[in-house]
Amino acid sequence: MSEAAPLLRAEGLRVWFPIRSGLFQRTVGWVRAVDGVDLAVPAGQTLALVGESGCGKSTIGRALLRLVEPQAGSAWFEGVDLLKLDAEALHPYRRAMQIVFQDPLASLDPRMRVRDAIAEGMQSFGIGADERERTERVAALLKRVHLEPAQMWRYPHEFSGGQRQRICIARALAVEPDLLVADEPVSALDVSVQAQVLDLLEEIRRRLELAVLFITHDLRVAAQVCDEVAVMREGRVVEHGPASEVLVRPQHAYTQALVAAAPGRGFAFASQ
Repeated sequence: MSEAAPLLRAEGLRVWFPIRSGLFQRTVGWVRAVDGVDLAVPAGQTLALVGESGCGKSTIGRALLRLVEPQAGSAWFEGVDLLKLDAEALHPYRRAMQIVFQDPLASLDPRMRVRDAIAEGMQSFGIGADERERTERVAALLKRVHLEPAQMWRYPHEFSGGQRQRICIARALAVEPDLLVADEPVSALDVSVQAQVLDLLEEIRRRLELAVLFITHDLRVAAQVCDEVAVMREGRVVEHGPASEVLVRPQHAYTQALVAAAPGRGFAFASQ
């Protein structure tokens, strides 16, 4: 396990969704999307949360950011339990934690120019003295994600999928977060583009010393970008440890099955 202190630590996190039926939509059961999860994201490092579709990994990312409300548990960020905060008290922590979603086109308002989409968060959190300074910051962010500053005046539909995801990354970085939740950020992209976006995320993590919760179903992607890996099955974490140990010498039968099903041979780890 990593010796780095956790920036974010979840304990006993539970998110159940009701199953409703009948004319009056009574609750007849529950989907246990997240069922008592303990998780720690080390400061300045990447934790990959892996598992099959429907295992609850994306729900964890949304619950930690309070985009869905957990029914139980705690989420400690710099000594504060985020789950106990009201909307006003939570607001500054939303700046510290940002998310990049799977589908970049759906994440961007088609009516907004790139400049406005990236600057929106800055304005919300009072970053930048005025619009001119925010525009300058947008230009610098576009350079950071390897796009041209002049492209800020275009609309999302004018970009490729990989470019749109770079814009979403720039938007997340605009408010200077400490933690980035990357929810399947390359699964909607062409294979030829995935490696470029993964390299960009790793470059940004190292340069800005970000903590990253990287959610993916692809073990090869996890090995490429993460320091640690947590394996989820049916709402619970069944194995957690350094990627080079969990993916090479898996202990849990479910992890062994996932590793055996991964295409090709061997993994290229982030530390190699």
